[in-house]
Amino acid sequence: MTGAPLLTTERLELRLPTAADLAPMAAIVAHAETARYLGPAFDPADHFMRFCRGAGSWMLYGYGMFIVRLRGSEDVIGNCGVFHTWRGLGVDFDDAPEAGWILRHDQVGRGIGREAMAAALEWFDTEFGPRRIVCMIAIGNEPSMRLADKLGFAPMRDTVLPGGDAVRLFERLP
Repeated sequence: MTGAPLLTTERLELRLPTAADLAPMAAIVAHAETARYLGPAFDPADHFMRFCRGAGSWMLYGYGMFIVRLRGSEDVIGNCGVFHTWRGLGVDFDDAPEAGWILRHDQVGRGIGREAMAAALEWFDTEFGPRRIVCMIAIGNEPSMRLADKLGFAPMRDTVLPGGDAVRLFERLP
């Protein structure tokens, strides 16, 4: 893509994903502290599909997941953003922009998720106008639920994913 956004904050750089980001993100989501909230055990094929869903959203919709790095560092510490997907969760969730964030386990609790998502949501709102955005969080992931609240997301309902994992669905209204 040409003209792809690069977002910078006080501590972070958010850029579009590249194929080189697949392995660092795989290591992040395979770590036990991170994986506990991401559904079934890490599977390379499933990770590839998730990664491509977030990256492919850029091509199809003009928005997607950003790769997150500390400013001045090449190390990938996570991803975040707004992407487009279908999950089979109902008309109140599917076919809507969906927010998501994943941080490397050693970066959690430092305000990085909030800083990254605030930048991504501000960019999204500027580019596409205020729109309804959804997100889903695993039941028990209290830090992400607190972050969702700080970002303006309100609970919609609890549901179970096709694999059996319980999640809470949220929405952020314009």
